[in-house]
Amino acid sequence: MNAVVFPPAAVRPPWRRLQARCRAGLVLLLAALWLAVLLPAGPAVAAPALTLEALMATLAQVKSGEARFVERRHIQSLDRTLESSGRLSFAAPSVLVRETLSPRPDRLAVDGNTVTMTAGGRSRTLALDATPEAQVLVEAIRGTLTGNRATLERLFTPRLSGSLERWTLELVPRDAQLRGQVARVQVSGRQAVLREMQVLLADGDETVTQIEPLPAR
Repeated sequence: MNAVVFPPAAVRPPWRRLQARCRAGLVLLLAALWLAVLLPAGPAVAAPALTLEALMATLAQVKSGEARFVERRHIQSLDRTLESSGRLSFAAPSVLVRETLSPRPDRLAVDGNTVTMTAGGRSRTLALDATPEAQVLVEAIRGTLTGNRATLERLFTPRLSGSLERWTLELVPRDAQLRGQVARVQVSGRQAVLREMQVLLADGDETVTQIEPLPAR
C-alpha cells in the first residue's frame, strides 16, 4: 500500500500565492494613500507677476466703452462728502467724455489735446496741456483706458500690483510742481475693465470714483 504524501506546509497552491500578492499590493497602496494625506503638499506654483506691459496690452484691446460713474469728493474744509453721478465714455486713441447728470448737468469732452467744457448752456474750449494739473487727471484715466503706456510713463511714475483678475495701478506725477497739487492717482480694475479711480490731492482732499461698465451697444 502506497503512503499518502502531503505537500509541505510551506508550499501553497498557486491561487493562494496570488491572493497573498494581491493583499500585499493593497496594503502598499493604502499606505501610499495615507502618506499622501498626512504629508504636507508641495509649495504652490505662483502665478507670474503682472507687468505694466501686459496690462497695457490687455487694456489696449478694448477700443471703446461706456460706463456709469458715482463720484464722492471728501473736502477737508467741509464736514460732508459731495456726490455726483453720470456717464463716462471713451473711444481710442484719444476721445474721453464725462457727462455729469446729478446734481447739476455738465459735460467735459476731451479729443486729443482739445478740451470742451459745457455747463448751463455755455461752452468753453481750451488746450489740455495749458492746464497741467487737469492734464494729469485726464491722462490718468484716458491713458489707462486706452492702454497708452508711453503717456503714463511720461507723466507719472507707475507702480502696479495685483494680478490681471484684480489689479491696482498707482500713478505719481513726475513733475515736482504737479505733485504739490496732485499727490497721486490710483486706478483699479479687473482684466480690461476699470472699476475705481482715486485721486489724492496734496492738501488731503480725496475723490473716489466708482465705475460700472455698461453693456456694449
